[in-house]
Amino acid sequence: MTMDSLDAVRIRGLRKSYGELTALDGVDLTVGRGEVLALLGPNGAGKTTMVEILEGHRKADSGQVSVLGYDPGKRERGFRERIGIVLQEAGLDPTIKVREAIELYGAAYPNARPAQELLEIVGLGDRGEYRAADLSGGQRRRLDLALGLVGDPDLIFLDEPTTGFDPAARRQSWETIAQLRTLGKSVLLTTHYMEEAQRLADRVVVLAKGRIVAEGTPDELASNDATSIVSFREPAYHETLPLPDCASVERGIVTFRTATPTRDLAPLLEWAAGRGMELEHLSVTRPTLEDVYLDLTATEEVAA
Repeated sequence: MTMDSLDAVRIRGLRKSYGELTALDGVDLTVGRGEVLALLGPNGAGKTTMVEILEGHRKADSGQVSVLGYDPGKRERGFRERIGIVLQEAGLDPTIKVREAIELYGAAYPNARPAQELLEIVGLGDRGEYRAADLSGGQRRRLDLALGLVGDPDLIFLDEPTTGFDPAARRQSWETIAQLRTLGKSVLLTTHYMEEAQRLADRVVVLAKGRIVAEGTPDELASNDATSIVSFREPAYHETLPLPDCASVERGIVTFRTATPTRDLAPLLEWAAGRGMELEHLSVTRPTLEDVYLDLTATEEVAA
């Protein structure tokens, strides 16, 4: 074992390059036991490389990496038995039955959880005799999760767990994933859905150009932005509106960001009141996690 086994994941100074391309540039990261951490970043940010190193599928160039106290690069049996990996597509034979799939995967582990217990955990208690091909998209994802849990792992890697789902199936999957916290599992989640990170994660890490550019709880990241977002429907007929220079109009919606919403709204409200008009759909909101994420990654792209 290496480093501090009290953490589920502990990375210090992690570097990985492919020729002249730097995928990871001195990353430090800790995932606590029982924590759900969402790893966010645009394509090419280094997320896949980091996760593959943590899973033991790829070697780091330099730095220290500890996963549940193990060096994942050694691929020790004890390490492999304590992690669960849920890929975007498990590649199951479509004719295999749900219970059979769980029992097949469980045969590789010395302390596999009972198939029926897993079916109940993921909400497929009455689908054990169904074939994989007969499951809906959401049910298939639940089966993928059951396969990732079959060895009773301490740490679970979830790779884009709801890609391609309709809204109803996505929310059902969120409920299932949220149950992992009650089981005491640590989870490292990669996702492109900001609402998913907001709903599921205890902490969020934003990766861009191989570096961590922000981390904290979803609320902390959003509250670090001191601006407000003002928006309203553009009046159909009007003279020039008294808008701040940063305002934009898209599809008939006026939007601007400001650190002084009261001051910047005052001339607009006075203008509308003087003409007996209402600013339709007027709203003043705080930035969402998605707003902050887009700002962070856009800044990195410009800097690069």
